[in-house]
Amino acid sequence: MTTSPRHPPLNADAIPVTRTARFIVRGRERAASASESVEQAAPPGRVPRIARLMALAIRFDSLIRTGAVSTQAELAEVGHVTRARVTQIMNLLHLAPDIQEAVLHLPLVANGRDPITEHDLRAVTSLVEWSAQRRAWLSLSR
Repeated sequence: MTTSPRHPPLNADAIPVTRTARFIVRGRERAASASESVEQAAPPGRVPRIARLMALAIRFDSLIRTGAVSTQAELAEVGHVTRARVTQIMNLLHLAPDIQEAVLHLPLVANGRDPITEHDLRAVTSLVEWSAQRRAWLSLSR
């Protein structure tokens, strides 16, 4: 076996050394540090639970429509919740589209309880007419 002059043969007593190098490109130092500070900043507050449940209802609906799951009962079994709870979540899809959008875009909750809960929206979802839902939503969201 021949060795190249650039790569001498490895000695059995040799210890491999690994080093980390950081290369700085001029003019990029500020941009890198600014992007790092943006990544570290956490949003002030949390997404309201009802907004997360609305997104979950939309996801459940897409799973059923695509055939990934066949029924709401199967969703309940996979999610380790009762069929009644899946029904409560799926009933959020009965809301008027503009109300669904408003629920998804509710402001972040900084502290304390959510101003609107799923239980509050059950009465709104039980209304059949979207105009009646909108009136109930306006009174609820004030």
